Parts: sequence; C-alpha cells; structure tokens
Amino acid sequence: MGCGVCGAGPAAPVTVRGHQGMIVIMRSLKRQGVFCRSCALSVFREMQAETLITGWWGLLSVVITPVVLLTNLGALSGIKRIPAPVTPGWRPPLDPGKPVFQRPEGVAVLIPLGLLGMVVTLVTALLLGLFPGLSDTRPNLTTGSCARNDGSWTEPDLKTVPCDSDEAQYRVMFPGDHGCEDGDYLASPYDSADGIGRCLRPIR
Repeated sequence: MGCGVCGAGPAAPVTVRGHQGMIVIMRSLKRQGVFCRSCALSVFREMQAETLITGWWGLLSVVITPVVLLTNLGALSGIKRIPAPVTPGWRPPLDPGKPVFQRPEGVAVLIPLGLLGMVVTLVTALLLGLFPGLSDTRPNLTTGSCARNDGSWTEPDLKTVPCDSDEAQYRVMFPGDHGCEDGDYLASPYDSADGIGRCLRPIR
C-alpha cells in the first residue's frame, strides 16, 4: 500500500482532525487517507498547529478544541509506528517541518497559557488569603512547645506561640500511659503533624 500523497511505502491509514472556532459558528476539519510516515507527520503537525491558533474562538470551541488536540495525540502514536519509507514514490514526500511547539503557532499559544496559569495561581492565593478556612491552619503542636487558644474548647482556635511570650497559655505535653493529667486539655490529633493528640497543660 503506497502513500496517497507521494506513493512511497510502507504507508498506513491515518486520520487527523482539526477545529476552527468562529465566535458564533465553528467548523470541524478532518484529513484522512493512506500516508507514509513523513507525509502523515506533516499533516499532523499542520493540523495541530492550526487548531492551536484557530480552535478556541467560541464558547463550545473552548471545550471541543482540547478534545481534538488530545485525539490527535492518539493519531500521532499510530504515525510513529509507521516504518520509514523503503519504497520510493512518484514525488518527494511532504516535509514534516518543525515540531508543533517549535513553530510560531505553538509559541504563540504557550504565552497565553502561561499567563492563564499565573492568573489562576494569583486568584488561588487571593482566595486562600480572603478565606483562611480554605487553607491548612493546623497549629502543628509539638511536645515542649507552647500554645494559646483564641476560641472555646468546643470550637478551639489553637496557635503555637513562643514559650517566653505573654501570649503563652499552655505547655504542650505528650500524653502518658494513662492519658493527660488532671487539669490538662486534650488537643485534637488533627492539630499535630504525627496525628497524636497532645496534652495542653495550663501555664501557671
């Protein structure tokens, strides 16, 4: 079976898809045929690069374009399994050219994707700052350290503080064989990195 473009062999059936978003309307593209490895790789890179640039311009296209790009990666896996041509064709094969992300189209897409990643990171940081409950606020109690409780014991708000500061209310102790001593408070295991609840002994 010879390549439908250049006639070289071996060749194999290949299907590469593309997508164009045009704000309100959109167009799905498909290049299907029997190709040698060089021609198939050329078709793949051309369709993939064009989709990276023209595929996003529409509400539905934003969802469809990633699916098309990932589907083409499956086609690329099949293209790489086609042996290099050993039978010459009637014309030179298509030039595969540079890989997708070494082309201007690929570089142009990496820039907005990088900016999008920065925006997502910034928004996440702002949300965690505005809503502290979204972040991990465990005090990480360790034996021998000191803590204070800014809440109640039904809803504690424990914080580790320096033992020589006026804020220190409790000395963090490791529970003995019989648990905490009389007068101690038992902290939740969640408040310790090792998952073992510590005894909080009031500093007198």
